[in-house]
Amino acid sequence: MELRHLQYFVTVAEELNFTRAAARLHVVQSGVSAAIKSLERELGAELLHRTSKHVALTDAGAALLPGARATLEAARDARDALDQARGGLRGTLRVGTMSSLGTLDLPALLGRYHRRYPEVILQTSVAPSGSQGLVEALAEGRLDLAFVSVPGRAPVGVDWRELESAPLDLVVPAGHRLAEADEVRIEMFADEPFVDFPIGYGNRSITDRAFALAGLQRHVAIEIADIPAAADFVREGIGIALLPRSTVRPSEDLRQVVVAGADLRWPLAVATSRGPRAATRALLGLLAEQFPGRLPAGWPDVASERRASAPS
Repeated sequence: MELRHLQYFVTVAEELNFTRAAARLHVVQSGVSAAIKSLERELGAELLHRTSKHVALTDAGAALLPGARATLEAARDARDALDQARGGLRGTLRVGTMSSLGTLDLPALLGRYHRRYPEVILQTSVAPSGSQGLVEALAEGRLDLAFVSVPGRAPVGVDWRELESAPLDLVVPAGHRLAEADEVRIEMFADEPFVDFPIGYGNRSITDRAFALAGLQRHVAIEIADIPAAADFVREGIGIALLPRSTVRPSEDLRQVVVAGADLRWPLAVATSRGPRAATRALLGLLAEQFPGRLPAGWPDVASERRASAPS
């Protein structure tokens, strides 16, 4: 059984589309199809249901997927150990990110990483389902590290540590009735239409929780997936928004108002799968330099730090 065939199978299982899987793998689609057929012949079982419009895992494919991922991860660990013995880091580091990271400059961070570890290939991705999707990708072994904003506790197999946080401010057009207020409470604008993010995004979860605790309902007029673009939708009068303070640029036609009396804190955390690989640890080391005291030595392998790693 070739590792390459397992990699092709896992990629198709994640994409459920041969064209997208081939693009991710940088190979032709016919090569992916041939590899999957070869693996099915070797195992004596159909792994994927294929039609002209649909791809789905069979029961055999679903049973194989966790083991295939574990095998590929073990192979990566073995390569990491060999690279370290040779005196350098190689391989691929898969980083998940949100559309906005507050004050964290991801290009600058990865630029420093590349200059220090030029043999490591960097892959970045934004989950369409927000932070929750990034956490699931970590738990399933599809990412090595992710920047997330999820209130609550980490699922089994994932550790995270908060790097910083920012309050969610009310963002309204300049002519809005609350534009000149020093501060507001959420009951003062609960009946307004909202520009918000899909369920699974951290700031959506934080806002929904605050309104639920206050016993209030609200109407989301539009859902968008780009945090920096939210202010543009507010500017167009579609609705108001609760946005991290660090993500809104000052302008004459928008106002940011402090919200009092509600827990509207947007945390930015770094998350990894437990037992991170050497390339992941190297990036955590750079983050520890940028956020002193936030990433203790030995994290995330120290049991006591695991219990403390979830932002509240």
